Amino acid sequence: MTQSHNLVLLPGLLCDAALWRHQVETLKDIATVMVADLTQDSTIPAMAERVLDSAPGTFALAGLSMGGYVAQEIMRQAPERVERLALIDTNARADNEEQAKARRDLIKLAEIGTFKGVTPRLLPSLIHPTRMEDPTVAGVVMEMAERVGQEAFTRQQEAILGRKDGREDLEAIRIPTLVLCGRQDLLCPVKVHEEMHVRITGSKLVVVEDCGHLAPLERPYATSAVLRYWLA
Repeated sequence: MTQSHNLVLLPGLLCDAALWRHQVETLKDIATVMVADLTQDSTIPAMAERVLDSAPGTFALAGLSMGGYVAQEIMRQAPERVERLALIDTNARADNEEQAKARRDLIKLAEIGTFKGVTPRLLPSLIHPTRMEDPTVAGVVMEMAERVGQEAFTRQQEAILGRKDGREDLEAIRIPTLVLCGRQDLLCPVKVHEEMHVRITGSKLVVVEDCGHLAPLERPYATSAVLRYWLA
């Protein structure tokens, strides 16, 4: 009999459940999967509290990018509820000045009404160059952004701007932990994942080849296979 897990998946900025569609579908034989809504709050701690309020008692937890920041905050707020952790295409550092300025500029643009979601101009920072014309990747990214919309985008960016540097907190993690990223992730490069891996005792680092910042969507079979192994 396969053990069944509760699995909570946390999407990134401007992403929704469509990011995790393949994982939800292919892991349902071993997990009861819930994709959290991270569109309601404007701080990472408030997002974490909302997830904890709606999640089952104990669960496996996987977060991508902003979802990874929320996952780290959940580990600060309620570590006893998390059985295993996956940090995907994410970072434990706070924004540097350049990143913070870029984020504030995007918030300003959104507030003056020129929010276009994820435009073709922004796509190269998110996905591998070979997937720019692929509707099952590029198309999905743009559709998710449209669904999330301007107001939630502003809240999410403010939450990300306000996040703390969590590198030292990683050293308290004592559960089976996966650190996974795309080899060509431009936003959260391999080196920041190596840094998290070194700080989390016993963690496993997996680098997915030919992949940008959105591994679950860009390389769904590889990501789902690694998550299956992590859950088992």
